[in-house]
Order: sequence, then C-alpha cells, then structure tokens
Amino acid sequence: MENKSLSKIGVLTSGGDAPGMNAAIRAVVRSAMYYNIEVYGIYRGYEGMITNDIKKLDTKNVAYILERGGTFLKSARSAAFRTPEGRKAAYDNLQKHGIQALVVIGGDGSLTGAHLLFEEFGVPSIGIPGTIDNDLSGTDSTIGFDTACNTAIQAIDKIRNTASSHDRLFFVEVMGRDAGFIAINAGIGSGAAATLIPERKMPIENLIKRLNIRAKAKKQSNIVIVAEGGKSGGALEIAQKVKTILPQYDIKVTILGHLQRGGSPSSFDRVLASKLGLAAVEGLMHGKYDVMAGVINNKIVYTPIKKAIVDDKEVDDDDFRIAKILST
Repeated sequence: MENKSLSKIGVLTSGGDAPGMNAAIRAVVRSAMYYNIEVYGIYRGYEGMITNDIKKLDTKNVAYILERGGTFLKSARSAAFRTPEGRKAAYDNLQKHGIQALVVIGGDGSLTGAHLLFEEFGVPSIGIPGTIDNDLSGTDSTIGFDTACNTAIQAIDKIRNTASSHDRLFFVEVMGRDAGFIAINAGIGSGAAATLIPERKMPIENLIKRLNIRAKAKKQSNIVIVAEGGKSGGALEIAQKVKTILPQYDIKVTILGHLQRGGSPSSFDRVLASKLGLAAVEGLMHGKYDVMAGVINNKIVYTPIKKAIVDDKEVDDDDFRIAKILST
C-alpha cells in the first residue's frame, strides 16, 4: 500500500563505519528529493537522535561523497538508547522535526534499534545493511564487505613480499567479529597457506600438518589468515602455539585491524549502496516497514529486520572447500 502522505524522512548511520555508507546516504537523499520528500540527517546515530543533532539535508550536503570512506553523518554507539527513557527521548525529537519514517544504515545492532522504534512507537523504518562483517541474512553482500576484502588482500600481498624475502611464516588477523567472511575471501584471494575462521574449528595439529607439507614442497612463503573472534584465539595466540611446536620457523604476526574499515569504497560497494538507498526510500513509499533492503541474486528484496539479524548467515561450505584445496 503506497504511503502518499510521506513527506519527511530521517537517515542515520550507526555502529561501526563501513566503506560505502556515504554512497548510501547520498542515494537516500537524492532519491527522496526526486520524490519530493524532505530528508533529515541524524548525526552520530541514535545518540544524535537523543541529543537532537538533526539537520535538514539537500543535494549540496551529499555532493562529492560517493568516493569517500567513513560516514559524514558520523556514527556512535549509544548506551542511552538501550534504555526505554532514551528511546522515548529519541522518538520525541523525531516528532519535533515531523520525521515520519527512518532509513537506518548499519549492522545488526543498528537494525535492532530501528526495530525497537517501530515496535514501541510505530516509527516506520527500513534498514540498509552497512557492515564489513557481511553477517546479515537477507542480502548476498553488505555494504563495505567487498572493500574490506580488497583492503585485506592488498595488505596480505604486501606482507607476502617480505615473507618470501625472509622465508617467514606470517599470521595475519583480519576483522569480521565472529564471522569468517572476510577471512575466507582473503584466504582464497591471497593464496593463503591456511584460513582459520570461527565457523570451522581447525585443530592446531591439522595446521601443523599443513605447514609441514608446504615445507616439504619448499614453498617460499607461508601466510595463515586468522579471523578475529575464533574459538582457538586470535593470531597472536595461535602463533605462540605453533612456535612451541615448530621453533625453527621465523614467525611474525600482523593484525590488520581498523584499516579494513577505511578507504574509498570499491565500485561494487558504491553500486550496491546506491541501489539499496533508492530501495529504502521506495520501500517506505510503498508501505514496507520494519524490514531490511538487500540484494539477492541481483534482485532487491525486503527481509523482516528480526529475521535479518537473528538468522545465522554462514560461510559457504564451497568457499571453505575451495580455500582448503587451493592451499595445498
């Protein structure tokens, strides 16, 4: 059912920043203005909603931001929004500005906030999946994931140069919280000796066996990708365990950290963000509330937010099989 009375919407980014968030904001603003809908930017996420850091946006605000990483609306985690009183204050500020609906760009925590505002106050909301972790169901890829993978692979390529020069064993830790999507893609894309992800436990004995096989084959370099949040520990802990068993190795550890969240978004992320920004605005116009806009098989889909954040999205078994076969 089309919502013909929709005249003012708010847009915010929340949680960890992801490359492509600016592209998504730009698409929301331009799409809304195309349909004669006013757009208000809510700065610093839900914290800004509570402190009334809300300003009207136009095309000038989103000029030349398509290629910029981060989010010009800024982001923050809000302890106050986790309380009923904080959410009531946020809702009251939306009412003051006449904001009738929201577009929320972020990960599962951000989308949970949108769901709560709809559940408690009836605020129509559509989420856009903006997180490098790629851990939301209801979309093949989240905004920022492709760029993060590219950043990780580029860094690993550079590490391989020094690994080859010195016959070193490198353990490289990538982000992803408790999801192994960046790790498995970086492992395949960089030709890693092994990839350790939270979804698949690899006993230390298996890793040692694989390294010994590669040593017999006289491989010039060995790089092991470790996803943060793994049950066996991070790159530092695993490297220490390997060192006690294989003391002959010159072992180094590199933790890529937050550099994976920065940088200019890839072409893929810019296009994805643009599609989802438009889909969010048009979804609100057609009465689609409390859902997340995503792309599956190159088609726009709307998934209930509760389903998107609760359903487990797992690394494809075939990706794990490919990484294992190609690492030998």
